[in-house]
Amino acid sequence: MAEQRDVVIVGGGHNGLITAFYLARAGFKPLVIERRPQPGGAAVTEEFHPGFRCSTLAHMAGPVRPDIVRDMQLAKHGLKLITPEVAVVSLSPDGRALPLYNDLKRSSEEISKFSGKDAGKYGEFQASLEKMGRVIGEALELAPPNIDNPSKGDLWGMLQTGRAIRKLGKKDMYRLLRWGPMAVADLVAEYFETELLRATIAARGIFGTFLGPWSAGSSLVLLIRAAADAHPAGSAYFAAGGMGALTQAMTSSAKAAGAEVRSGAEVIEIRVKDGTAGGVVLSTGEEIRARAVISNADPKRTLLKLVDPTHLLPNFVQKLQHYRTPGAVAKVNLALNGLPKFTALNGDGNALSGRIQIGYEIDYLERAFDEAKYGNFSRQPYLEIAIPTLTDPSLAPWGKHVMSIYVQYAPYKLKGSDWESQRAALGETVVRTLAQYAPNLPELILRHQIITPQDLEDVYGLTGGHIFHGELALDQFFTMRPLLDWARYRTPIRNLYLCGSGTHPGAGLTGGSGANAAREILKELKK
Repeated sequence: MAEQRDVVIVGGGHNGLITAFYLARAGFKPLVIERRPQPGGAAVTEEFHPGFRCSTLAHMAGPVRPDIVRDMQLAKHGLKLITPEVAVVSLSPDGRALPLYNDLKRSSEEISKFSGKDAGKYGEFQASLEKMGRVIGEALELAPPNIDNPSKGDLWGMLQTGRAIRKLGKKDMYRLLRWGPMAVADLVAEYFETELLRATIAARGIFGTFLGPWSAGSSLVLLIRAAADAHPAGSAYFAAGGMGALTQAMTSSAKAAGAEVRSGAEVIEIRVKDGTAGGVVLSTGEEIRARAVISNADPKRTLLKLVDPTHLLPNFVQKLQHYRTPGAVAKVNLALNGLPKFTALNGDGNALSGRIQIGYEIDYLERAFDEAKYGNFSRQPYLEIAIPTLTDPSLAPWGKHVMSIYVQYAPYKLKGSDWESQRAALGETVVRTLAQYAPNLPELILRHQIITPQDLEDVYGLTGGHIFHGELALDQFFTMRPLLDWARYRTPIRNLYLCGSGTHPGAGLTGGSGANAAREILKELKK
């Protein structure tokens, strides 16, 4: 006889765990089913060399929305966040470095060494981002309205957002409307003359996307991220114990609220009958029936693989097939025998405690993107690097270090080749690029862990290797994420919902998609 449950949540990533918590707190008994040995999705800590542990994929903790941290009492469940003073240090091949701090004054002092004008404009730019970020943040916490038949709640939400936009004042209201569709390269050029500073800020608008700094709409990505953190180049948020500590705390909180989390169990089918989801089937053949099924998997995997597409209208299937998931990021983790010496920093280890950026000018970033557009991984890639052992020595043996490296651009589809044959070449390219800035790095490497976009799909279940479950673009945002008319966490299948990053707001590890989905799904379940 099939097991019976209130709610089944497919996938134990951070959004699935957040959704489970809010449903459990409301009195339901959700069951979270995670395919891999531990919950966490893209936010996990794993040992990749004896004694060396690393945040395997994501190495920054969002920032997670403060209301979620508060509601889930994550600190009580073991989460300790580390915020180093240095947010990011951007390196130039001419031996210069630009460190930016969480403190505006210190950042301006560093910028003044390059340009006094830019030092003054930096504070103005941050103030505008902060004001606009508050308005955008309020919109990100709302469910996208039903365009054709808005409810009273939709109308009230739109009214409140409209009032907030008007309160920005004429100058910032104009900026908000104008900046979103812009290329981020144009935006930073309007404010700053220092190329290293321009690239450092612009990189925030392209990270994780198949966009270059000259791509229209890349400023929108920057604005979305400013809603969580107004610092122009972003801050650095680490979890003590790696990113797995964040999702472990979420798992503990969800369980304490009444949810059950089952790892090492794979859902291979969402059962649908007469247009209604009635449960899931596991790889073992076990069937679990449920009043509702919520998928934390991306929209394509959920509706084109776990659901038999014959249950969907052909027009919907065609639109979903064109939902863009072009992965552009690979990950390289290094076990190091010591701390690399970066030429530009003169042995200043404190400057390495936040994020480290390799991508010193707009043209460098755009050239890296150019290669990916034509099916090649970048031979001079844009890199975002963290050395978490500088703030959390527990991740490696004493005196040794872990280096976590995002590699962009690495397209999911390679022209005339495949990722298995190019895996070693990717690792060599990353090390060779870094050695231009830290010449002793190659001799310190004990082990490489190379995670390609194909691995992101095969191992971690990210269709197309896209870390955000779908491109962050103007036509895949807000009421169009994932599709127009289907942006409210529902699907054409009754009692089947989405809660992952392929839904609004979908911007990384903030938890917004999971919290928003839980609120809307609870309205349905309580009916």
